[in-house]
Amino acid sequence: MNERQIGRNVLSRDRFSRLFSLGDRNSPLSWAPGLILGEDDPELPIYIAPLFCSPRKQNLPQTMKISTRGNLCFPFDSVDSWDMNPGLTLPPSLVESDSGDFGLGHEALPISWNSLHHDGSLLELQYQPSLIVITDSPQLSSNSGLLEEAIITIRTNFPASLIWTPGIAGPDNCALLAWMGVDIFDMARSRQASSLGLLLTESGPRKIDPTTNEDPSMESQAKHWVNAISSTRSAIREGSLRELAERQSTSSPRSVERLRRHDKISNLFSKRMGISRSTVDTEKILRCHSYESRNDVEIRIWRDKISDTYEPPSHNKDVLVLLPCSAKKPYKLSKSHARFRRSIKDQRAHEVMVTAPLGLVPRELEDLWPAAHYDIPVTGDWDSDEIATILQMLKKLVNRVGYSFVINHSGLDLSLENSEVIDTRMGDSAGSNEALERLGSAIDSAFKSIPRMEYETRFRDEAIKSVSRHHYGSDKWLEGCVIRGRPPILTIFRNDVQVAKWNPRRGSFSQSKSSLETMHKLRILKCVELTKDAEWIGDIFPNIIDSFDPTIISGDEILVIQDGNLIGSARAIAPGWEWPHGPGRLAKSRHRL
Repeated sequence: MNERQIGRNVLSRDRFSRLFSLGDRNSPLSWAPGLILGEDDPELPIYIAPLFCSPRKQNLPQTMKISTRGNLCFPFDSVDSWDMNPGLTLPPSLVESDSGDFGLGHEALPISWNSLHHDGSLLELQYQPSLIVITDSPQLSSNSGLLEEAIITIRTNFPASLIWTPGIAGPDNCALLAWMGVDIFDMARSRQASSLGLLLTESGPRKIDPTTNEDPSMESQAKHWVNAISSTRSAIREGSLRELAERQSTSSPRSVERLRRHDKISNLFSKRMGISRSTVDTEKILRCHSYESRNDVEIRIWRDKISDTYEPPSHNKDVLVLLPCSAKKPYKLSKSHARFRRSIKDQRAHEVMVTAPLGLVPRELEDLWPAAHYDIPVTGDWDSDEIATILQMLKKLVNRVGYSFVINHSGLDLSLENSEVIDTRMGDSAGSNEALERLGSAIDSAFKSIPRMEYETRFRDEAIKSVSRHHYGSDKWLEGCVIRGRPPILTIFRNDVQVAKWNPRRGSFSQSKSSLETMHKLRILKCVELTKDAEWIGDIFPNIIDSFDPTIISGDEILVIQDGNLIGSARAIAPGWEWPHGPGRLAKSRHRL
């Protein structure tokens, strides 16, 4: 094959979406998400539309010619074109028949539902094609869950390839499709809208408005495409694509269904491979402004961990205090929580915030992602789904930990089997003097019957251990350590040697070089193994990876192994589903031994 690859470099990541620069990374000509133009489409600048597609009418069976609209392929000296034979696409319902013809292509690779199930050669590809075309996208989109499954399967097996779903995209769903992992769109639906005298906008198709001199021409349709792609790219860069996809999904019932099915499939996928993140920048906000927000994988992972594996600090297992959340994050910075804590006084009380959509947030975990970053509209009312989620999480937590007392200052009407719930609100606001007095009295009364143990000096240590269990799944590395410093930043020492820092602003531990051997011995940090002949000079790139832990998530500190020996550490900037074939840098180097 003489076909050359498009130069691709990842500028920003947001779950399965990527903002790619295309061409020479030092001087890119275009970016994706973007458009592929057809013969009847209006002219658009290359930075919006990097590709062109036309049929080779002289060929039987008919093939497609896909061309770059500029010098996008290394060494960036000419326009390139690729041939693609779509093959014979059968209806998805006939997938068990294993019939039809698979498509043919190299840099432009056609894939159908049938070939996904029966073409074994797809598993043997030793390269990442420039473009993958899901040829039966319209048929898949008409069958519940098939399009979503096809996209996530292709996205995770070909993380460096651009994905095109012909015939189903529009300005009204391009952000949603980008969230699912699609990079290239076409104007087929816009041409259909134009023929019907309609405008396909970011809010869906609508009639033109004659009072503003609108027209349904393809030039007008193209303007809406430019706006939609600009909004999508900006959202990927800002890490807010989920919000845009949720807003777009309301344009049609089909889009709502598509987002829900994608969330469900993503959640199942996250059980075996990393797709989320462990840390984010301080400025990152997780806006949960719609019903669909509660189904996001980040939210589900948090709820599952608190319900099933979370273990509170050792001194916080007797008295559970349920508190309302606050608009300000972390909660401890709010005036209302300062008043709660003055009333509670006793550090042995386990403070847990009741909130949607996370359900429950223990006090010692309030600096972590996403607890410190979510934003919800506060109305004071709970819907039935929110109440059911909180009750389910609470029952699991209380049963696992075995609290002697549950003091409810949240305002939520709660009852628990085998546990007495003491309501300190009694219809008053959480910050009223009467409610706060009842809260303080309930705490004092509860601890009168509980022997005071000699661990007061270790409150902070036990809280850090709880954070470690949530973050790493273990606290064994903290044995024999001493924690020093003043909040918010704490330093962890062993034998007067610094082993780590806890930085609540990032919601993570920063491991020192001296801790790596211990973390490796205890198997606490995930690992990546480099090829034996690789020279590790800079960061971690696909070409030097021999094996890796598929559960890596973005922000994880990982150990670097070569020839069975620990040689350093790095911080993942790409989740496990991108490894080992993702485009560009996968992890940033931190320590070298």
